[in-house]
Amino acid sequence: MPELSHRRRMLVLAICCMSLLIVSLDNTVLNVALPSMQRDLHASTSGLQWTIDAYTLVLASLLMLAGSTADRIGRKRVFMAGLVVFTLGSVLCSIAPNLQALVAFRMVQAVGGSMLNPVAMSIITNTFTDPRERARAIGAWGAVVGISMAAGPLVGGLLVESVGWRSIFWINLPVGLAALLLTLRFVPESRAGKARRPDPVGQVLVIALFGSLTYAIIEAPSTPFASVAPLAVVALAALAGLLWYEPRRAEPLIDLRFFRSAPFSGATVIAISAFAALGGFLFLSTLYLQNVRGLTALEAGLWMLPMAAPTFLCAPLSGRLVGSRGPRLPLLIAGCAMTVSGVLFAVFEAETSNTTLFAGYVLFGIGFGFVNAPITNTAVSGMPRAQAGVAAAVASTSRQLGQTLGVAVVGAVLAAGVGASPYRELFVSAARPGWWIIAVCGFAVLALGAVTSGRWARGTAERTAARLESAEVRGGVGAVERA
Repeated sequence: MPELSHRRRMLVLAICCMSLLIVSLDNTVLNVALPSMQRDLHASTSGLQWTIDAYTLVLASLLMLAGSTADRIGRKRVFMAGLVVFTLGSVLCSIAPNLQALVAFRMVQAVGGSMLNPVAMSIITNTFTDPRERARAIGAWGAVVGISMAAGPLVGGLLVESVGWRSIFWINLPVGLAALLLTLRFVPESRAGKARRPDPVGQVLVIALFGSLTYAIIEAPSTPFASVAPLAVVALAALAGLLWYEPRRAEPLIDLRFFRSAPFSGATVIAISAFAALGGFLFLSTLYLQNVRGLTALEAGLWMLPMAAPTFLCAPLSGRLVGSRGPRLPLLIAGCAMTVSGVLFAVFEAETSNTTLFAGYVLFGIGFGFVNAPITNTAVSGMPRAQAGVAAAVASTSRQLGQTLGVAVVGAVLAAGVGASPYRELFVSAARPGWWIIAVCGFAVLALGAVTSGRWARGTAERTAARLESAEVRGGVGAVERA
């Protein structure tokens, strides 16, 4: 791809951020609408979990396929297809007649969403070649998550209160169409120099692993053990199959060589932990504010601002810190803040006091604001640019898998604790194990951030990058000789 002017690069960044905005906004708006959807569609707690996890599960399953496909046939082409499918899925969600249809249409949305975030990140990686400029661009990209968290609850609250929950899907239409037209006009096409072949066996194994694991966790509180156990066996078998099959392929769906890099492996687990904490945090907070405190959707949205505003403000600061000092400091700040926030709720029942509730939300917002830029930058830096789509897709998959597991695990714990009893009487005590899970996720961010950002970790990243570059050169030479 030819070098673009600074103005054109900024425009490409803005267009890519528009895709992230509609995907992120969709989740934050949906969380505020959950109680209204629960009443209208007569949904159980597990039904609410599926409205979120059906989307994130399909997204996580297809992200790596979308990233490698974009590297092969063209990133702009796949990105535009994703915008079309996501926008169409949003229209279908807005007219869903029941919970089952809504879950199915959320999966359609996810098919489109899988073509957006990793491909957009790959476009950014190939557009911003200077490491510091790339880190700042990724910081701006992360700030969009903060914007969605700030705007989502408010916009969602206003729409739910004035029009109804179905209207939350309408906001994707103008943004999606605008992004589609701007992409067609301004985003240059790019693809990897060497096309990667599809890996259908690896893709099926990934879907089997994620799907069976999530289904088992969500349905465990209300399903006999004998019905859930086979799903756990399927998940373990799929994981074993991936570990055995993928290294034996010349061009695997998941290149396990990436994980020889300690920073890359650390970023993957940190992403799972951080986004599991986010998924659980939003799920518990929304249900508590509306079902226990009795707030309206708009009032609940306003209460989420103390979390959303710090995320928005800290994300670009985190990007600048990553660019100037590396990922270590932002990860340590993120881990500390998220851990303390979880402990406030788990030990001191922060939700029962306005002061501690406010403090817990602010701390979590600071932590989540600092965590996104170092995850993304670490995942793609040092990797060959030809495999940027795959590397970015692994990072994006980790985020979606984390959010899927966070909602599934925390929701299952809450459902088991509440049972058939009224929310108002048992919610705080039933939610306490969920808050401990969030605190543990925060501590994992802290510990892994410290371990995988030092001199030893950087050495593993450099050796991994050298091996990958050498393998690419040998592959290219072999292809020329065969020709």
